[in-house]
Amino acid sequence: MIRGSAMAATIKDVARLAGVSQSSVCRALAKPEQVRPETRERVERAARDLGYYPNRAARGLITGRTANIGVVLPDLANPFFPSVVKAIQTQARLFDYAVFLSDTDEDPAVETSLIRALAKQVDGFLLCSPRAGDEELRACDRELQTPIVVLNRRVSPFPSVTADSADGMRQAVGHLHALGHRRIAYVAGPRTSWSNRDRLRGLRSATSSYDMDLIEAGNVAPTVDGGAAVADLVAASPATAVIAYNDLVALGLLNRFRAREIAVPGRISVVGFDDILLAGLVTPALTTVAIAKEQIGRAGVELLLDLLGGRSPVNKRTPTQLIVRASTGPVPQ
Repeated sequence: MIRGSAMAATIKDVARLAGVSQSSVCRALAKPEQVRPETRERVERAARDLGYYPNRAARGLITGRTANIGVVLPDLANPFFPSVVKAIQTQARLFDYAVFLSDTDEDPAVETSLIRALAKQVDGFLLCSPRAGDEELRACDRELQTPIVVLNRRVSPFPSVTADSADGMRQAVGHLHALGHRRIAYVAGPRTSWSNRDRLRGLRSATSSYDMDLIEAGNVAPTVDGGAAVADLVAASPATAVIAYNDLVALGLLNRFRAREIAVPGRISVVGFDDILLAGLVTPALTTVAIAKEQIGRAGVELLLDLLGGRSPVNKRTPTQLIVRASTGPVPQ
């Protein structure tokens, strides 16, 4: 083993340990689609055991690739995205890819501008909840010919990873129904948000199947302030429970209800969506639908590597799970 040696491992050492030729090692690390899976696995295992890392610049000259992935997201301050990004970075590192991260500040024009600016520096993009329109994204694709995978949204013809929001809404509505609630308000996210439309479809279907009244309280910014702005309207409605577009909106509702001394869940129950870290730290702790954020990040990298390897990736849908905490309770008598 070279690991304990003061000298760095070489490609010759990897080839010897894996039992293959040096050219096979080069292909397995630079163009894995050109070697058999069992050979690639032996080479990757040997490289890990020896602590061997190929020279990026040299590999780029051979393959014409940068070994960089571009990640574009709307708002890094939103606590949902850091978990996704961390998983992307961890998964990319396993395949010796670096990650370039860009924040668009919720501006679709900035988003497409960043995609065009980064296209020459990356091998492909992961677009997290992109705000640009479908046709704008397709125009970028036609112009740049850089592989794109979309997370938390579906845009044809790009491969995508989405959460099963419809099932998450069914779980939330079933939980509230079991507590005796029959009138539910929904505080929607941005009107142009694909996730909002997907969640609303699932919510309408679930409330219809349970024969419950759904009160749609309008569209707000996906922030704490957005939730606080509509809280008075929700409180004035006949709803005994409210489901928010995301946890930040739900936290805004909780803050405003607390300021008005509206008891949660004594007077109204509150459910969020995403299960960010803050959801379990507030008082009362927030009942929410958890999204598999790390799984979304890892799956996105896998789909992009499939594209880069000439394989045809299949859209993925990750599970959701209701997390019951203190912000929901029986319907008020």
